[in-house]
Amino acid sequence: MSQGSPGDWAPLDPTPGPPASPNPFVHELHLSRLQRVKFCLLGALLAPIRVLLAFIVLFLLWPFAWLQVAGLSEEQLQEPITGWRKTVCHNGVLGLSRLLFFLLGFLRIRVRGQRASRLQAPVLVAAPHSTFFDPIVLLPCDLPKVVSRAENLSVPVIGALLRFNQAILVSRHDPASRRRVVEEVRRRATSGGKWPQVLFFPEGTCSNKKALLKFKPGAFIAGVPVQPVLIRYPNSLDTTSWAWRGPGVLQVLWLTASQPCSTVDVEFLPVYHPSPEESRDPTLYANNVQRVMAQALGIPATECEFVGSLPVIVVGRLKVALEPQLWELGKVLRKAGLSPGYVDAGAEPGRSRMISQEEFARQLQLSDPQTVAGAFGYFQQDTKGLVDFRDVALALAALDGGRSLEELTRLAFELFAEEQAEGPNRLLCKAGFSTILHLLLGSPRPAAAALHAELCQAGPSRGLSLCQFQNFSLHDPLYGKLFSTYLRPPHTSRGTSQTPNASSPGSPTALANGTVQAPKQKGD
Repeated sequence: MSQGSPGDWAPLDPTPGPPASPNPFVHELHLSRLQRVKFCLLGALLAPIRVLLAFIVLFLLWPFAWLQVAGLSEEQLQEPITGWRKTVCHNGVLGLSRLLFFLLGFLRIRVRGQRASRLQAPVLVAAPHSTFFDPIVLLPCDLPKVVSRAENLSVPVIGALLRFNQAILVSRHDPASRRRVVEEVRRRATSGGKWPQVLFFPEGTCSNKKALLKFKPGAFIAGVPVQPVLIRYPNSLDTTSWAWRGPGVLQVLWLTASQPCSTVDVEFLPVYHPSPEESRDPTLYANNVQRVMAQALGIPATECEFVGSLPVIVVGRLKVALEPQLWELGKVLRKAGLSPGYVDAGAEPGRSRMISQEEFARQLQLSDPQTVAGAFGYFQQDTKGLVDFRDVALALAALDGGRSLEELTRLAFELFAEEQAEGPNRLLCKAGFSTILHLLLGSPRPAAAALHAELCQAGPSRGLSLCQFQNFSLHDPLYGKLFSTYLRPPHTSRGTSQTPNASSPGSPTALANGTVQAPKQKGD
């Protein structure tokens, strides 16, 4: 790519790959007046009884779960449990679990296809993962082993059930935990049928069932055959979906328990045998299995996923946060009475200046410790807990709303462009470009770096000139709209930032998939 005039620059093709897909992170439940009356009546009569009885059964599971592992050492628990413990406790938990779901209204579990043996498919992968009711799939699978967060061991009853299950536990706080989980999955999957099957929800989080999220590679690392398992809830009203935005836990539980009868379909697809290439590449293996399951479900396979705690969607060749943290930062600062527009004088163009949380508070004139900690936490910190003040200056300038998009993109370039050893020009290199897109659009840095490399590949330079960067961010038919959407979030009349409708025309969701939905903020 040359560094000349705008005429030398060609916009990227905004529509690569498969057709656009619906936003999988939003679930809106629309009820007619008659349905509202029905749910009010059944919710008052049926739901309390069902939920109470289900909790009683849940606590009855505890003795069976405890008995299976009572008196066994950690070394003994590294091998599959057999004998009377397996027979009595396994059947007891299986029967009570079916009763629990029956009491919650799941009167029918319809099974199609045939479950493979542990020798044929050591690993089961279930999708779409749409609700906390999905563990019902464990019943027709004869209670396979699962992967769960280590923190769940401290939850009453649930922790006992995880020990009963001999679940594979992963800790978010232990960097070595993921490596141990990979080794344990591989050990069990290659045990030659000694261990029961291991079940994964490869999406890793819940969606609204309208599209499959990107599969994580954990279930496919061992390179062994897997059996895909499809989960459907073919009910007239979808009360079970528990997406990132939509009805909360209590509302989903109450509405589902208020249904006279809920049905779940579990379908076992043929065993998927990986090719030699897929066995060596878990990501390729995961992507191919995702496509097979999406085709069987009749829904799109997407690259959408959760990165940290934020849902990420795909717009053209770029991944962006459905709602970037910049908007939440604006809420925090305006709630504290701060007008963001005046705090950028301390940022030097092209030079990083690292500041502590205390200096951050002084610079922004914030006194409340909770507000300071919350606002400071939005920025990437180095090993010493410091943040680059250029990040702060750009975020505040974007939130101020007093600059035009041209002025804002110029400021971003000036802050992060680097001087070149040869020639007078300053160029926006990969690190600066990734930081800008991460701050303004919530893009994961690897995705932004990949796009930067693509933008630069047509020319000899390793960076973008100001002209090229503004053509990308202002005039590209897709990415220009994306920048204008993210950098002009609406505000309430009181001046507090209000989360934009993520599916309104021109929003990132609409840009990504052409669909219009009306999301509602999750309340629980």
